[in-house]
Amino acid sequence: MASVTFKNVTKRFGDFTAVSDLNLEIEDEEFLVLLGPSGCGKTTTMRMIAGLESITEGDVLIAERRVNDVLPKYRDIAMVFQSYALYPHMSVYQNIEYPLKIRKASADKREAGVMEAARKVQLEEFLHRLPKELSGGQRQRVALARALVRTPRVFLMDEPLSNLDAKLRVRMRAELKHLQHELAITTVYVTHDQIEAMTLAHRVAVMDEGVLMQLGTPKQIYNDPENLFVAGFIGSPAMNFIRGDVESGRFLGPGVEVPDIAKGTHRQAILGVRPEDISIVENVDDAHLSASIFTVELTGESTLVTVRVQDEFVAIRADKDFASDIDSETHVRINPEKTFLFDSDSEQRIRE
Repeated sequence: MASVTFKNVTKRFGDFTAVSDLNLEIEDEEFLVLLGPSGCGKTTTMRMIAGLESITEGDVLIAERRVNDVLPKYRDIAMVFQSYALYPHMSVYQNIEYPLKIRKASADKREAGVMEAARKVQLEEFLHRLPKELSGGQRQRVALARALVRTPRVFLMDEPLSNLDAKLRVRMRAELKHLQHELAITTVYVTHDQIEAMTLAHRVAVMDEGVLMQLGTPKQIYNDPENLFVAGFIGSPAMNFIRGDVESGRFLGPGVEVPDIAKGTHRQAILGVRPEDISIVENVDDAHLSASIFTVELTGESTLVTVRVQDEFVAIRADKDFASDIDSETHVRINPEKTFLFDSDSEQRIRE
C-alpha cells in the first residue's frame, strides 16, 4: 500500500487560488476524509492525487515517490465517483472486469478477480444484470468492486454516497467502513457531510477556502476545535455561538451571564457551546439566561428546543419527553466546563 504526502502544495486557476500551501501526510492504510463546504478545495486536492489536476507549486508524493509529472494511469490509484460512472451497456460482471481487460490480464485472472471483488461487496447474484436493473446502493457497490478488482495502492472516493437516500447512506457507510478495515487500503474520501466524516474517518482534514483549517481524529475535531469555522461546521445541530465579553473570567453577553469561563479579560469574544451541553432548569437562580421558546422539535431520541435571546438563537438538546409551549419563558443553564471561547477578529480559540 502507500502513504500520500502534500508538501507546500498550491493550486491556482488563473487568479483564483483553489488550494493554498497545503501540507498533509496521509498515512499508509489510513482512511482520511477531506471535509468542507462546496468550493473549499477538497475535490481539487483529491484530483491532484489522481493526476487529474496539475500542481502549481509544491510536491505530491505517493509511497514517497514524487508524482507531479506522472500520468494518472501510472499512479496505481482507483477512483469511485458520485455518479457511479458505470458503462450502461455492460453487465455488472463486465463493468467489474473492464480494468483487468485494459491491463490485458488472462481470462482466468479476470474471472478470479471479478468473483473476489463481487464477493467483498456482496454482488455475486447480480453479476449478469445491467446497471439500469440495479438500485442506487447496488450500483455504488459495482463502482466499488470495479475499483477493488485492481487492488490499487490508494482509493479516492468523491462523495460516493451523496446520490443515495438517507437510509441507504447509513447502510453504505457501514459497508464502506468495514470494507476499508478489511482491505487496509489507503483511502482519501471527499465529502461535505460531517456525519460521514465523523463516522468513517481515522482522521479528518477540515478545509475552507483552500486552507487546511484543522487535522485530527473525529473526536479531536469535535471536542477540541481550533477555530470558529471548525467549531461551527462540525456537529449536528451546530454549535451555538453567543457574542460578548469576558471580564475576570465571567462571560457577559446580551441577556447571558456565565461564570468560570476563562482567566482574565477578553473583549469581543464569542462563546461556543454545543446543544447537548445546555440544559433547561426550573429554578431561575440556577440559570445563566432566561428566554422565550422559539420552537420545540421532537427528533425521536431527544427534543431540540430553540430559544431566542434578544437577536441570538440558542439550540438545546433536551429529553425526548420534554414539552412546552412556543413563546413560553424558560430558564437555561450552560455547562461552563464544556464551553469554547473564540476571538471575534481572528476567529481562533482563546485557550488561556
